Amino acid sequence: MSNQERPVPRRPRVRAPELIGKGGWLNTGGQPYTLAALRGRIVVLDFWTFCCINCLHVLDELRELEEKHRDTVVVIGVHSPKFVHEAEHQAVVDAVERYGVEHPVLDDPELATWKQYAVRAWPTLVVIDPEGYVVAQHAGEGHVHAIERLVGELEAEHTAKGTLRRGDGPYVAPEPEPTVLRFPGKALALPSGTFLVSDTTRHQLVELAEDGESVVRRVGSGKRGFTDGTGDTVTFSEPQGLALLDDGSVVVADTVNHALRRLHLATGEVTTLAGTGRQWWQGSPTSGPAREVDLSSPWDVACWQSRVWIAMAGVHQLWAYDPQDGTVAVTAGTTNEGLVDGPAGEAWFAQPSGLAATPERLWLADSETSALRWVEPDGSVHTAVGTGLFDFGHRDGAAEQALLQHPLGVTALPDGSVAVSDTYNHALRRYDPATGEVTTLATDLREPSDAVLAGDDIVVVESARHRLTRLRLPEEAVQVAEVAHRTQREATEVAPGRLELDVIFQAPAGQKLDTRYGPSTRLLVSSTPPELLRGGEGAGTDLSRALELDPAVPEGVLHVSAMAASCDDDPDNEYPACHVHQQDRGVPVRLTEAGTDRLPLVLAGMDA
Repeated sequence: MSNQERPVPRRPRVRAPELIGKGGWLNTGGQPYTLAALRGRIVVLDFWTFCCINCLHVLDELRELEEKHRDTVVVIGVHSPKFVHEAEHQAVVDAVERYGVEHPVLDDPELATWKQYAVRAWPTLVVIDPEGYVVAQHAGEGHVHAIERLVGELEAEHTAKGTLRRGDGPYVAPEPEPTVLRFPGKALALPSGTFLVSDTTRHQLVELAEDGESVVRRVGSGKRGFTDGTGDTVTFSEPQGLALLDDGSVVVADTVNHALRRLHLATGEVTTLAGTGRQWWQGSPTSGPAREVDLSSPWDVACWQSRVWIAMAGVHQLWAYDPQDGTVAVTAGTTNEGLVDGPAGEAWFAQPSGLAATPERLWLADSETSALRWVEPDGSVHTAVGTGLFDFGHRDGAAEQALLQHPLGVTALPDGSVAVSDTYNHALRRYDPATGEVTTLATDLREPSDAVLAGDDIVVVESARHRLTRLRLPEEAVQVAEVAHRTQREATEVAPGRLELDVIFQAPAGQKLDTRYGPSTRLLVSSTPPELLRGGEGAGTDLSRALELDPAVPEGVLHVSAMAASCDDDPDNEYPACHVHQQDRGVPVRLTEAGTDRLPLVLAGMDA
């Protein structure tokens, strides 16, 4: 049979389940939607939760696709919570505005649609064709280029069939709120007595007077962008952390631009210190001249040991910028997501989001493990509060049993203790290293994300109330009722003994695995507790692996990091465009004789 006669293989199609969510719809002007109402459009479901940095990366990846195919593609966010706080409807409303989500969002607090689509990880993208069939599924980041190619094919196919319906989408923008700040992220007390605040959702820095309310000046145009300059010519993209340098200027973690910026307070001039504007991927340089190295969602910064330490939330690491030689380098973490203490090069973090330096320690809020941790001058990493990715709550007392819920900020206090902005508990907590005790300093805050000292007071960034709130540091702790939670995500029941792990990856149409420089795939497997795995842990290049689970360990978490690189399949193109597809996930498992002996995890494609 000639190439011309060979039939084109049909894309597998599965009827898409209906969209169900007890929290209802956002960004639609109050209008609920069904898949039947969207028939004729290409629908991309984005299963996300607002705590997840990888989900926030995908929101940014989707912006160009949405704009380019606005009359044929409808992106729908399906908000599927991990933390208890994320199941609150108002918290989802806030997150949709905070992160500039410009498409409809279904609030699914009970994970009903997540379960219908058999989703196993945040983020997951599902493509539904104009006739209502699922035609692709992708987990993790880096897939939008493949989805755009698929969208082009679907547009051509369904235009020819007469089943494509063009027109305006269902998105309805909410009315803007006239507040001074909008979801501020971090604050810095300046030597003048004023406060500098990262006004994250408005892409600006705002200097407030000593009262914490009156605006002294704004820095930045207020539009998302990446330009240096002064005044309204400067642009940021969701800036967060702030730190004062020895020369009196301020370093800014420009989070969504994957960059560090410098604000000269006297002139208002902003320049770029580090980052290229591109996101770091596996295989990218991990050190070098700061303006030539990619970063990944720097969330906070702190000056310690003559360097600017960076909470690199996007890759679960700590990095540092050296002002003396203008370089950046990894200082701790492996890029694996979890809670592992030890030497800097072996430690695991999970979205470090807040830093505070003392001469003896660098404290950090490790948000996804709901943990307070610290780094010693020798680089070793230790945990004060927190147990792992799936346990959280509000419990005071001895640090080894105390619980936080997704903290984003940490503040060193004058007595050697630290205050924790316990974001999803709406509280300010305190850990005292001298006693090993955790107490609650204040409650009824709304998503506090940072705090700074001002004399005898502490000024809290109440992010979801769009303000700074001044509190007197109390001598006695507030008493609260204890609560403890596990993530709402159900554990996968697996059989003890041999378990076949299959990471599903199919290169997008028109692409092939990139094998020019060796294997193009990578799989790293470990477990919590480590005793769960009797075999199969470690790194390799095959995306399928036989694991051996210890029957004596009833439950745990499999940590699976998968990566595949694909390039355009055009023999005439000497420099084909290449793309990295990546997903890091923790899979809660429960061992039972009736459980499955195969664990399929979709990276890209459909599991046959």
